[in-house]
Amino acid sequence: MKRVLSILLVMLILAFSAAPMTSAQTRRHRRHSRTFWQKHRDKLTVAGAATAGAGIGALSGGKKGAAIGTAVGAGSGALYTYKLRKRHRHRRRV
Repeated sequence: MKRVLSILLVMLILAFSAAPMTSAQTRRHRRHSRTFWQKHRDKLTVAGAATAGAGIGALSGGKKGAAIGTAVGAGSGALYTYKLRKRHRHRRRV
């Protein structure tokens, strides 16, 4: 009698534990395919401004000018990116 009850208990546990696994397979996740530019737009804008500032500073003042130009370029790029550039975020209606 104990053997039959233990087998029945194990079968019930297996039956109820398998139910969530089958329902999890029906979930669908939509992936957003964004380009590299869309994902890293802000970082690339600030890095580009810093690079341009470093180039201009290096031409005018050598190593010290390049360091100052990098700081000024990164600061102006960040100012443009986070304060001045208008962002229009429209979600697509699917």
